[in-house]
Amino acid sequence: MEYGSLILLRGLPGSGKSTLAHILSENGKYPVLSIDSYFTHPTTGEYNFDFKKNHLAYKQCEIRTKEKMEEGCEKILVDNTFTLEWELEPYFKLSSTYNYRVFVITVENRHGGKNTHNISREQLEKMAEKYFVKLM
Repeated sequence: MEYGSLILLRGLPGSGKSTLAHILSENGKYPVLSIDSYFTHPTTGEYNFDFKKNHLAYKQCEIRTKEKMEEGCEKILVDNTFTLEWELEPYFKLSSTYNYRVFVITVENRHGGKNTHNISREQLEKMAEKYFVKLM
């Protein structure tokens, strides 16, 4: 028996993942988790990315997802780039352990959104080249 739904929102920076996550969370009714939370100051909202701590941000997001599953949340949203397959795997394992259905939604920037993390066009192109898409 499946307990809830895990919705993984993936896409390049500026694609609208965070905005869509907020909409799907029904104004905060359901938790939205992201590695960006690790780099965002809780009171000022200032974003300060540090690549050296990226692995810690990924781990924190996984741990928080597990905690929400243990709490029995009906729907959990995770908003990350998920450009590489290994980034998705921990969430598939958690979903299997806690009987959650997994939905992977790819978000594209078709609305002219801005990349708020100041990632260069060149870096976005490199990320897009590595982007994993499951064909079957």
